[in-house]
Amino acid sequence: MRVCSLLPSATEIAFALGLGNEVVGVTHECDYPPAARTKPVVVHGMIDSHSTTSRHIDQSVRELCNQRTSLYTLDLLRLKEVRPDIVLTQALCEVCALDYNEVVHLCQSLPSRPQIVALNPTCLDDVLADIKLVGSLTGRAAEAEALVSSLQQRIDAIRALTVPMRLRPRVACLEWLDPLFSAGHWVPEMVDLAGGTDGLARCGETSVHVLWNRILELSPEVLVLMPCGFDVERTVKEANVLQALPGWSQLPAVKTGRVFAVNGHAYFSRPGPRLVDGLEILSRIIQPEIFSRAVAPEAAQRFL
Repeated sequence: MRVCSLLPSATEIAFALGLGNEVVGVTHECDYPPAARTKPVVVHGMIDSHSTTSRHIDQSVRELCNQRTSLYTLDLLRLKEVRPDIVLTQALCEVCALDYNEVVHLCQSLPSRPQIVALNPTCLDDVLADIKLVGSLTGRAAEAEALVSSLQQRIDAIRALTVPMRLRPRVACLEWLDPLFSAGHWVPEMVDLAGGTDGLARCGETSVHVLWNRILELSPEVLVLMPCGFDVERTVKEANVLQALPGWSQLPAVKTGRVFAVNGHAYFSRPGPRLVDGLEILSRIIQPEIFSRAVAPEAAQRFL
């Protein structure tokens, strides 16, 4: 089974199921596990997000979308060379990956005529279901069942401690900082499981642009900064723009030092197994009295 992954999350799922040797193609963003970096790259991005600001990245994305130009390019020649039997992609977000219809169109010209599988999770249960789906399609059903069982046990362990809670802090999670975007899809569910109340989004909803006034009105007691694609160091650097906003210093989260920069790139943006790591990180941030284990600095840091 020759697997080509057009999503970092799908790459992580494939490797977690022991399919590392079967993965024959990945994207330029597939960096976990480290072995993924050794695979042929068949998808490249149109925007260099490492050498510009959040504002400029957003402007570039909007310009390309307005021009109906894809943010990614598929190396068809390389794809033909790797001869995939199955291509893992998505049809959920045009900003996150190649357009599904484009993938279907281009793959029709491949001699191997691969099976195209779209993974479109919007909640944690969907992510677990996708793991099982990939397992069943690649002959790794037993491995998928074991992985899902392990992940579910970790989720359930947190749920058991937070379900009885009545005092839940107001939490705001931001997926982009300039301009401001709420963190949607599975993140509100993760906040709820971790013992908080997400005031900006509901489970399954997409990330949307939010006005600063809305955050002021919410008056969050915990503010979690998780820009898509950024690690902790980059998030801290980009977060300085927030301090100039009117009313910033009056937010309860700022007053009590409960503003956190987290590694959204690894633990919140990608709907794969490491979302459960993200859930555990959130639980320690939101309910530190109950989840007292320290968070690694590369996973989360107190911004203020």
